[in-house]
Amino acid sequence: MTDRILQIADDFWNIRGEFKIGGVLNIGTHASLVKRANGQFVLLDAYTLQGEVKEQVDALTNNGALLEAIINLHPFHTVHVTRVYQQYPNARLYGTQRHVSRFPELPWEPELTESAECAALFADDFEFSVPAGVDFISTNEHLHFSSVLAYHKASKTIHADDTLMYLRLPGLLGKIKPPEVAFHMTLAKTLQRRPDAAAEFRSWARQLARQWGAAENLCAAHSAALLGNENHAQPIARRILAALQNVEKTLRCHEKKFA
Repeated sequence: MTDRILQIADDFWNIRGEFKIGGVLNIGTHASLVKRANGQFVLLDAYTLQGEVKEQVDALTNNGALLEAIINLHPFHTVHVTRVYQQYPNARLYGTQRHVSRFPELPWEPELTESAECAALFADDFEFSVPAGVDFISTNEHLHFSSVLAYHKASKTIHADDTLMYLRLPGLLGKIKPPEVAFHMTLAKTLQRRPDAAAEFRSWARQLARQWGAAENLCAAHSAALLGNENHAQPIARRILAALQNVEKTLRCHEKKFA
């Protein structure tokens, strides 16, 4: 797989990159470059840029001079954090509590990505959402369900890491099983061990579908991008509700266990 950059809208570019498990299985990863209304750019998530992708990003951002901020959204996506900061050291650096703890030597901004204070800084262009009822930073480092989801209002694009996936099987398999939006398979293991956790998650997902109901594009980390001009079936909001329905059994089992 070669790194590539997809232009989602006039002001939104999704960078598709490689991430190999055990150095063999490439599940992919991503970052997004977004132009704000003020003419500055932000990078959602960190991915080491190289080759033609870096040339294109540098051309858009005047060699990084217009890159205002790097916003790390997933607490467990850390592989590229230091390298991207080294590539663009003049951009303000934002991260979750885990990023800050893991890389204390980097010049982090005081507002954590998961905080309301960080969301307020970029509210002219973005809305951010943190899943409710699940561990944001799990004690089990193999459980990567939760992240900060970002919605760019101008381009009507959702940028999501592991929490929401767009599953599209290749070749003939894709014709047998149509693509679908789904919640990450680790939901059952990351729901908080208390009675109201499942209800809180359910309420959060429904609110997300309502609040971001105008969304036309979904860029997901380890799967694919669902673009409005390719989405001739259900709107993304309805797909999110369908994904919620598909995990209803998991939520009910959790409620029964911790009732």
